[in-house]
Amino acid sequence: MSHGPGLIRTTCTSGSAFGPGIGAGQRGATPSEGLLDSVYPRTHGALLKVAQMVTLLIAFICVRSAPWTGYSAYRYFEVVTICNLIMILAFYLVHLFRVYRMLTCISWPLSELLHYLIGTLLLLIASIVAASKSYGQSGVVAGAIFGFVATFLCLASIWLSYKISCVPQSTDAAV
Repeated sequence: MSHGPGLIRTTCTSGSAFGPGIGAGQRGATPSEGLLDSVYPRTHGALLKVAQMVTLLIAFICVRSAPWTGYSAYRYFEVVTICNLIMILAFYLVHLFRVYRMLTCISWPLSELLHYLIGTLLLLIASIVAASKSYGQSGVVAGAIFGFVATFLCLASIWLSYKISCVPQSTDAAV
């Protein structure tokens, strides 16, 4: 008996410290809770986003303040870190102010997953390029190290928020 192609199942967790649906800004929450989600900043997902923003800001400042003469690799690193910082801040604010309740036409978990996948890949490439072109400049080396730390934090966010599992499909079902 052979098992056919596997079924890929993904699940998304909210990042609430209390479990899904309790204070995590889920759809089941009542409108009387107000605009601001006071529980979200204390969740693991929010703390991870803050850590990502801080490391990206430090990486940007390190590379920006380093004495170099207009290498395009460093400009690419600056653009990638600032764009990732802005997008992570946007998703943080979406969760903090419960914007996802007002804009239900957007699949927020999917858009955040796509952002993290693309942004993490671009950040990894930018960090590798900045590290390879540093030539002993301490500011660029520090920026590349913080870029790698931010890449690791983004990967941790993907891993903790989106569980991906392969489940074999059963071929015993009658058609």
